[in-house]
Amino acid sequence: MIDRLLDFLAGRGEWSSEKPVDDLPLAVAALLVELARMDDKVNAGERRTIEQLIARAFSLDPNSVPSLVDRADQEMQRSAQYFPFTQQICRHASAEMRVQIIEMLWTVAYSDGALNPDEDALIRQIAGLIQVSDWDRGAARKRALEKLASSEASEPVRRSPWAVAD
Repeated sequence: MIDRLLDFLAGRGEWSSEKPVDDLPLAVAALLVELARMDDKVNAGERRTIEQLIARAFSLDPNSVPSLVDRADQEMQRSAQYFPFTQQICRHASAEMRVQIIEMLWTVAYSDGALNPDEDALIRQIAGLIQVSDWDRGAARKRALEKLASSEASEPVRRSPWAVAD
């Protein structure tokens, strides 16, 4: 650590107190997990949503995704800031992919049925950090809500056990 500080002061390197994130799926998963934790609990539905989004977005084997999400959770808990994750996204994700990441964040935020104000604030902050405009953030929110509504509509209607039989 002292060597890195001396290198920085001598102009031989860049100072960073955080270990750089070297994996785009890991960076995205870390932000999704952090968002799910904003209401102080990550329920099974949110966890499943995160795993499905990561597997689909990065064409990953669904069996490998739970360990990636666990690792992302650990990385986020060790980090005191979002910068290493958002920096990785800015460096390696196209503008279109960054908007898709915001849509993924909205999907996780609404997956438990309600938007927490802290979740909304975090999405707004992350959108700014990864250079997604307010207009694109709003459009991503709309698409996420439409997808959630259509997936709920396509699920079979379950009859209540108290319903009167015909």
